[in-house]
Amino acid sequence: MTEEKWTVTFVIYRQKEGQPSHYDRYILEVDPDEYVIDGVERIWAFHDRSLIFSHACHHSTCGACGMRVNDVEKLTCITKIRDVTTNGGTLKIDPLRNFPVVGDLVVDMTRMYAAMDRIHAKAIHPLSAAPLEGKGIQPPKDVPQNNGSEFLRLADCIECGLCISACPVAGTAENYLGPAVLAAAQLQGLKQNPDLLNLVDCSNGVWRCHSAFECTAVCPSNVDPGWRIMDLRRQVVKERIKRWFGKG
Repeated sequence: MTEEKWTVTFVIYRQKEGQPSHYDRYILEVDPDEYVIDGVERIWAFHDRSLIFSHACHHSTCGACGMRVNDVEKLTCITKIRDVTTNGGTLKIDPLRNFPVVGDLVVDMTRMYAAMDRIHAKAIHPLSAAPLEGKGIQPPKDVPQNNGSEFLRLADCIECGLCISACPVAGTAENYLGPAVLAAAQLQGLKQNPDLLNLVDCSNGVWRCHSAFECTAVCPSNVDPGWRIMDLRRQVVKERIKRWFGKG
């Protein structure tokens, strides 16, 4: 932190069940090297205890604090104030798009988790030794494993939902699997997991993607879901050709 102080206006999206949405404004004195989540927490602590937001680890591991900062998807725990505004400027904070709003800055991400289940992506959090329940298909050999039985959905994906929020297709196709889910399928591989083929080779799978690469642009973990979807398309074509010629 520095001794420099800025005055920044936080414009926060507010929505409670049964009430119309609106924005509230809060003027804060901040250190520009603080993170956006620090400002949101200070608003809750000293200005408005009714503000609803989500956070946990404060170091880009849990993915809980994903929000839109000045209309761009960010993990607010690693986004410095000086990187998104100026002294005397404004920080507009909105919930993620393409998910139902639970309250204020919190969204319901069931859509993404349910899609992960559809492609049989068994998950284990990188910081936890306790896997989620359910049976999954076996990972390729180079996927990190836990005692040979569990595997990560994606080696670096923290399931923050930023890619789905940024995806223009996810906003118009409710049943689209989405970038994080298709990236998880790509990591598993169709050759190792042939049952995935029919799940991703459909109108709401790899062919729904418009190759905008907005997902890759906002990913905080360098997963590059846009590239993974393009690679998954290549896998689909290869496996379909093999099946047509009776070699699948």
